[in-house]
Amino acid sequence: MWRIGFIVWLTVAAGMAAAQGLIPERDTLTSRDRLLGWEAVGRLELGGQSYCTGTLIAPDLVLTAAHCLFDGIHPHDPARIRFRAGLRGSEAVAEALVRRMVAHPAYDPASGTSAQNIRHDVAVVELAVPIAAAVAAPFAVHPLPAGRSVSVVSYGRGRDDAPSWERDCTVLGRQGGLVAVNCDVDFGSSGAPVFDMAAGRGRIVGLISSGTRQGGKVVALAMELPSLLATLRQALREGRGVIVAPVPAAVAGQALNRGTGGVRFVRPPQP
Repeated sequence: MWRIGFIVWLTVAAGMAAAQGLIPERDTLTSRDRLLGWEAVGRLELGGQSYCTGTLIAPDLVLTAAHCLFDGIHPHDPARIRFRAGLRGSEAVAEALVRRMVAHPAYDPASGTSAQNIRHDVAVVELAVPIAAAVAAPFAVHPLPAGRSVSVVSYGRGRDDAPSWERDCTVLGRQGGLVAVNCDVDFGSSGAPVFDMAAGRGRIVGLISSGTRQGGKVVALAMELPSLLATLRQALREGRGVIVAPVPAAVAGQALNRGTGGVRFVRPPQP
């Protein structure tokens, strides 16, 4: 019943997106001045094969989508993952390799894009070396308020050499911890932070998991975060489900091949 309900809800959201007309305005943060304040958003490069978007929520913790940690059903080697904060072109404000990572325990990489998986498509990556808050200030995570527009910052296909900021996206619907928005996200935008800007500096209220394109319009799917993040922090403290890099943190400065592909921007499940 939930699967059918989810499809109906998503269809309604897609219709609402079509009614919105134009895709929200996007600002590419290519200059240092434009990037100011967004340095904690970066590209999470997965062993030179693909990438996602990730965001610092502490000097040593990056929030991203759970499916970004997996190549199919197998986890990526955390020793070959690099976070590049505030990446513009070939330069980042800071870079670090990964020491440990954990996906939400309710996320199943073998289950594809079910509603259950999208709702729990959240992971935390612990860096081998913290990035100073003075260089890239972490963002706080908050509940999504009702009746408010949101912003998304991401590295997407065709614009993955600098973050793009969509300032004013519409929340099309919310159901059972899922959120649909009309932000124009694409390959590589998985794990991108959804921001509430009402308090001045952005507060993370969701993460982009997946989406669909219909008639030139986009429906992006995210999830509500606070309880999921609390579970992930506890798992990291207790070591439950944690994947540890098989190399010492001393290699944190070692270079990796730059990723050239994008993590798939998956379609929603079909009825």
